[in-house]
Amino acid sequence: MEKIKLNKKEYIDKVKGCWIGKNIGGTLGAPFEGEKFTHSLKFYDKEATKRWLKNVKSAWERSGFKFDIDVENFNFNQPLPNDDLDFQLVWLKMLEEKGVNPTLNDFIEFWKRYLYRHWYSEYSWCLYNLKRGLKPPISGYFQNYFIDEMGSPIRSEIWACVAPGDPQLAAYLAWLDSCLDHTGGEGTYGEMFLASIESAAFVVDDPITLINIGLSMIPTTSNIARSVREAVRCYKEKIEWDEARERIATIFGHHNACNAIPNVGFIILGFLYGDDFGDKLCKAVNCGYDTDCTGATVGSLLGILNGFSKIPEEWKKPVGDLIIPLPLTVTDGLPLTITELTERTVKVAEKMIEKNSKTVEFAENSYTPEGFLSLLFENEKIRNLLNFDIHSSVENIGDLQVVFHYCGEPIIYSGIEKTFKISFMKDWQPLILNDIEIKINPPLEWKVVQQKFEKGIFKFKIFAEKVNVSNKLEIDLRIENKIEKLNFTIIDGDNLKIFPSSTSAPKE
Repeated sequence: MEKIKLNKKEYIDKVKGCWIGKNIGGTLGAPFEGEKFTHSLKFYDKEATKRWLKNVKSAWERSGFKFDIDVENFNFNQPLPNDDLDFQLVWLKMLEEKGVNPTLNDFIEFWKRYLYRHWYSEYSWCLYNLKRGLKPPISGYFQNYFIDEMGSPIRSEIWACVAPGDPQLAAYLAWLDSCLDHTGGEGTYGEMFLASIESAAFVVDDPITLINIGLSMIPTTSNIARSVREAVRCYKEKIEWDEARERIATIFGHHNACNAIPNVGFIILGFLYGDDFGDKLCKAVNCGYDTDCTGATVGSLLGILNGFSKIPEEWKKPVGDLIIPLPLTVTDGLPLTITELTERTVKVAEKMIEKNSKTVEFAENSYTPEGFLSLLFENEKIRNLLNFDIHSSVENIGDLQVVFHYCGEPIIYSGIEKTFKISFMKDWQPLILNDIEIKINPPLEWKVVQQKFEKGIFKFKIFAEKVNVSNKLEIDLRIENKIEKLNFTIIDGDNLKIFPSSTSAPKE
């Protein structure tokens, strides 16, 4: 089938619309974040925003951070700070420096460089696990209560904007991103779902078709899919918005207002039930819960669909062109205006499409071939990823992926044999290598009691008479007469500390 063709000028307008929409929705919803009751917003609420800013400024300054916004004279001439956008600025910088085929190690490097002060909720567990030597994807879930939260769905737009008209590619990049802090959770499915919808929105404008494309990229058994389908059912059966909202809140609600399952449902309610740009935003935010995130996501999606040029001026003017990162984010080299963010996003997208997209290309005129929707529903690569063993860590040797399988949790108990496996992949597809030798170098007093290489998988067992608190298992790989040294952390199961649920990782 022919490729979809995107007119560059129209694409740029949509990208800028996405980023301004993110700021608009986040600014609308931020003052009400965490309130799980319904609201009645019709526009930005100046007084609520000033109260929110006063509280936020006080909290930041108590923590030793400078907060430059003049709260008393705030008059809506810039957006509110929001980590929904901060992380995506970092991923853009990563793509610029590392190229358009990022590895999990690239994500780790840039998280540690730019985002290490975001020590709360799922972000803290990402950093805590990385600090004790665990690598993605297992770093994204081990002891992490927050894998079903909104921390990764809120950073979906960068993948859509650099992979426009290629939902599967956008969902793949979202999967990589979420491996750091939401592995195996609803947060992963939320980010994949939203990234694919937003990518498809560059070439499709029918809401139900967009939602179906998004659903095709995630497990039908996920609660994100269930929440979305309930929202769509309510809309199709002409159930009133307030009743539909109550159904989502009652069936999928959670004690944590940032849980992704109800919030993605609220995003869909706003998208479907609203009459126009402003009404759609307000209906999403008026559902309550994680309102800055739901508003920002709907704003981004509508920005792609409408383009910057067609977003009402009354919504654009109060946020202007600035990006206001949180004080926690290191901003060196990051774009700090919507205009600059748009220009840099476009440059990365040109490279991404040229190297990685099988469905779309830039051209003088936009064009969708007959049957193009079939391209947008393709999901074979994503289906393979959804079956990937998340109880593992991945290291790259060039374009070879070495997968260390923990066969469960990354722990070992004294006096009990534990099975581990090593397999190899390229572009997340299994490889059978015949010209490779593997040597396991266990810590002192550990023994390799059994090892076998069969059908491309190296399987071995380790016995430890006494396990230390944290242990590095060193592995020598001889590939084409060159020895590569890797190491993976195995944690002492006997003395593993159990942390309270729904709390951030300890700073120790």
